[in-house]
Formats: sequence, C-alpha cells, structure tokens
Amino acid sequence: MKASTSIRLSVMMFLEFFIWGSWFVTLGTYLSANLHASGIATANVFSTQSYGAIIAPFIIGMIADKFFNAERILGVLHLAGAVLMFQMFRSEDVSVFYPYVFAYMVLFMPTLALVNSVSFRQMNNPEKEFSVIRMFGTIGWIIAGVLVSVMAWDSPDGVSAGLLRNTFAMAGIASLILGIYSFSLPKTPPVKDKNQKESIGEILGLDAIKLLKNGNFLVFFISSILICIPLAFYYQNAHRFFEEMKMPNVTVMMTIGQLSETFLILLIPVFFKKYGFKKTIMAGMLAWAVRYALFAYGDANGLLFMLIIGIALHGICYDFFFVSGQIYTDQQAGEKYKSAAQGLITLATYGVGMLIGFWIAGLISDHYKDLPLAESWRHVWIIPAGIALAVCLLFLALFKDKQTKPVL
Repeated sequence: MKASTSIRLSVMMFLEFFIWGSWFVTLGTYLSANLHASGIATANVFSTQSYGAIIAPFIIGMIADKFFNAERILGVLHLAGAVLMFQMFRSEDVSVFYPYVFAYMVLFMPTLALVNSVSFRQMNNPEKEFSVIRMFGTIGWIIAGVLVSVMAWDSPDGVSAGLLRNTFAMAGIASLILGIYSFSLPKTPPVKDKNQKESIGEILGLDAIKLLKNGNFLVFFISSILICIPLAFYYQNAHRFFEEMKMPNVTVMMTIGQLSETFLILLIPVFFKKYGFKKTIMAGMLAWAVRYALFAYGDANGLLFMLIIGIALHGICYDFFFVSGQIYTDQQAGEKYKSAAQGLITLATYGVGMLIGFWIAGLISDHYKDLPLAESWRHVWIIPAGIALAVCLLFLALFKDKQTKPVL
C-alpha cells in the first residue's frame, strides 16, 4: 500500500473514532446532570447503540455491498450525522434528545464497518497493515477525551454550566469534516452483484447459526451475550460515577483504558498461543469482575489508585474477551461463513447483550438512587461484578478446553 494511501486511511480512522469519543464517554454525565434523565431514560438513550448495531447489517448488506461505493455512503452518513449532532446540541429535554440520538446511532454504527471496508480494500497485506491504521482510531478517541478535559467541559463547574453540550458541537464539526473528506478517499465499489438475491438471514449472518450445533461454540455464544450485560454498566455509568466521586480530569483519566487496550492487543497472540483460548477469554471475564469490585470500594481520595487500576483493566477486559472471541470464531467458521460468523457474534454482543445490559443498568441505578452516594454506587458496581464472575464460572464449567475442527 502506498504511503499516501496509508496516511489518507489513517486520517479517516482518526476522525471516525474522534467523533465517537467526543461525546459518548461523557454522555451518561450529560444526561443525568443537564437533561435530568432517570436511570431508565439514560438506559433508553444508551440502548440506541444496540439498536444501531442490530440495524447496521441491513444498511451494509443491502445497500453498501451492492449498490454504492463504500466511501460515498460513509460520506453521506457522516454529513447526515453532523446535522443530527447539531440537533442533539440544541435539545433541552431528554424526550427531545432521544429521537435524534436514535437516528444518529442508526447512521453511525454502519460507519464502523464501512471504514474497515474502505481500509481493507486498499491493502495488500491486511494482517500487517490494518493494525497501524486502526491505531489512529484509538489515538483519535484519546485526543477527543483530552480536548474535553483541556476545555474543562467535564469539570464540576463546566458540567453545572452545561458546557458538556459542546461535545456534540465538536463531534458535529468533526462529522462534517469526515463527511466531506470521505468523498476524496480511494474508490471502494460494491463487491456484490446488485441482482444477486440474498435472504435476510444471509444479510444478518444468520447462516452461521449452524455453529451453535457445536457445544463449545454454543457456550461461547451464550457467554458472549451474558458478559455484555456487565460491559454495558461501564459505558452507561462510568463517567458519571467518576464525576460524582470527584475524580480529577475524568475524561482524560478514562483514556488510560484506551492506552492499555492499544498495548495489550499486542499481547493477545502470545497469550493465546501459550495459554489457549479458554484461559485467555476467562482472563477477560475475570477482569470485568475485578474492575467493578475496585470501582465499588475505591474512591477519589486515598483509594484513587483502585479507580485508576480499574480503568487500566479495560485492555484486558476488552481485548482478552472480544479479540480472542473474534479469533476463535474465525477458527471455527469455514471459509464460506467467516464474515457471517463475525456478524452473528457482533449482533449477539453489541446488539442483544448490551441492549439487555443497558436496561438492567438503568433499573439498578434507579433502584438504589435514594441511598447515600457512595453506598448507591457500591451496589451499582457489585451487581455487574457478580454477573461477570458468574459468567466466568459458567464458562469454566461448561467449555471443554480441547482442539476442535472448524464446524462449518
């Protein structure tokens, strides 16, 4: 791949995740402090990510793969996203905010696949070239968080003054830039014949459901859905929790998770080869339980280190479970169903699993909201810690650590 193409793709990936990191990290705090949303209302807003993940395969499978260049669809979606971000910026009530964030997530979630498609189609050796390009996405997320803190939008005074709404303006401007920029990206035409008919099952990757005939894969599949329930607690509650615990520079501190993710993803092949899939994925599950226990009993004063360690565990929590799971899924699916199998797992985790998790998190937040602050948060974190530990033990008992041939 030419150096100029690599640079263009890196800029694309940087902007893609800069947009997401600009507003999503602080969303829970904004909803609670500025729109006075209840736990259930907050869950409803965060659930739009799951709805977007469920709807995304239709947009990619029925439109992007058959009719239009991927880079052009990427541009149109981000231009429309910029308009919706401006409307989110203007919204004064969660009931007004919700339709815009729902529409935005339906448009944004497909772009996560589109930036990958544009990148892969330009590469001669994706195994070596993609990781560098994707790293710029993590850098974009980190820089977005740093800017939010540098501008003091997430400071106690900034939150009380309503400055967190500026995160939507920043994301909207970046979305506008990426929308325009996308039309200059390398041409990425459709890969499928528009006259080729596919069933809804094929579009969603449901053909790969045959994998569930394998007992081990079924255990992994169910565990993937269940572990996304505690994962949803982090996305929905973490920033607001750190703000209410008076942690300094919250948004910057939370980028420690992305830094650890960037480093630990390099260890996955080594850990996977030495300890095998079962131990690797269990390490990720156990890390969720440990981090939530640290959040439950840590504070921003003498026990601040516990909160920081909990944030830093994000690399193990995310990489050791999701990346290992993607490798395992790829191994178990035959050539014909590799993409379908990955789509099935994504639909199950970001779609079904996190949707359940967001609603459970909202119900639990509302249930304990009248307790003293520290005690309330202790209950909110202990419950997902227990769920993560239970999933880990379930996986330990039911998954047979043996070499298996591809199912499909």
